[in-house]
Amino acid sequence: MKEPAYKRVLLKMSGEALAGEKKTGFSDEMLKKAAAQIKEIHDLGVEIAIVIGGGNFWRGRTSGDMDRATADSIGMLATIMNSLALQDALKAAGLDARTLTSINMKEVADQYTIREADKLLKEGCITILGGGTGHPYFSTDTAAALRAAEIGADVILFAKNIDAVYSADPKEDPNAVRYDKLTHMEVLEKDLKVMDLTAASLCKDNDIPIHVFALSEEGNMMRAVMGEPIGTLIS
Repeated sequence: MKEPAYKRVLLKMSGEALAGEKKTGFSDEMLKKAAAQIKEIHDLGVEIAIVIGGGNFWRGRTSGDMDRATADSIGMLATIMNSLALQDALKAAGLDARTLTSINMKEVADQYTIREADKLLKEGCITILGGGTGHPYFSTDTAAALRAAEIGADVILFAKNIDAVYSADPKEDPNAVRYDKLTHMEVLEKDLKVMDLTAASLCKDNDIPIHVFALSEEGNMMRAVMGEPIGTLIS
């Protein structure tokens, strides 16, 4: 069998991807589907770290009155809820999975350190990194880029609810251009909304490729890990 293109990956999942058609909360079907796809690549011997957004529960300030730091703290808690839900789905699929959090909450999960994450990954444990960076004003995209740099990930697999990077929202603009390949600089110069600019700059500075694809299509995670030309590759 062909060898995977990457040995260690950072899988970035949107919270909405876990919600499915409901758009909010968890979908049992999507959790099981995500766990099944993760199991496929884990069985190849790929080391997997995961960062999940919290958009299925919280999209930042819902009114102009809430303090930004408070709103971001709520968002960090939402990512931990998603992390624990995915951890449970992975364990139900027979996989070893652990959640590490950037926020100290030892009754729920262990504290994230680079050393602990690296140790778990080398042991073959799927390691879910919850709580974002642990600080307000930084998105989970930035958390994914930071963690990928810290653990030496070969790539960020960006599993989204859209199949590739476009010049605009294809649901709103029928003339939106679909990109198969981009450079980090093109993402920054074109201000493409694949991730926030802080995250994109961090990936550029650390030469971390990003592979964007749709989580909902069965087998896409495996195709991305095998280096097949799906979605958009940013390098």
